[in-house]
Amino acid sequence: MKTLNAPDTISGKEGRAYAKVNGNNEELFMSKTIEATVEKSKSEVKAIGKRMTGHKTTGGNGTGSMTLYYLTPLFRNMVKTWKETGQDIYFDMVVENDDQESSAGKQSVLLIGCNLDSVVLAKLDGDSDDPLDEDVDFTFEDFDILTPFTKF
Repeated sequence: MKTLNAPDTISGKEGRAYAKVNGNNEELFMSKTIEATVEKSKSEVKAIGKRMTGHKTTGGNGTGSMTLYYLTPLFRNMVKTWKETGQDIYFDMVVENDDQESSAGKQSVLLIGCNLDSVVLAKLDGDSDDPLDEDVDFTFEDFDILTPFTKF
C-alpha cells in the first residue's frame, strides 16, 4: 500500500517561469502566482433507452492568471504596442515546478500563444503597507508538457 510522504509534495515557491516575447526570453521573477487551466467543452449526448445524459468532449479553452509584483513594464508595453499599432502580441510561456526535495521530480509546461486579457496601467494604494501587486489574466491557444512529474 502506497502512502504519501510529506517531502514529496510540491512547494509552490520552488520553480520559475519564462515568457518568450518577440524572440526575447523574459524571466518572470516578479511573479507571486501563476496558474493555467484547460476547460474542456462538452456536448450532451442523449439516447433512447438511457436515463443518464452522456457527454462528448468537443474542444477546450486555455485560460490563465498571474499575480505579479507591480514593477515590470513588460505587459504594459505589450498593451501599449497594441493600442498604437493595432498589432496584438502573442507569446509563449514556460512554467517549471522544480522542488529538489520531492521525488516527483521537475515538471515543465509550455503555454503556447498566450494573449493578455487585462493589464493594470497605474496603481496606488495608500491603505496598504504591502508591496503593490497586479493581477494579469490571459488565454492560451495550445500547450505541451515538456517534462512531466515522475509517475508515483
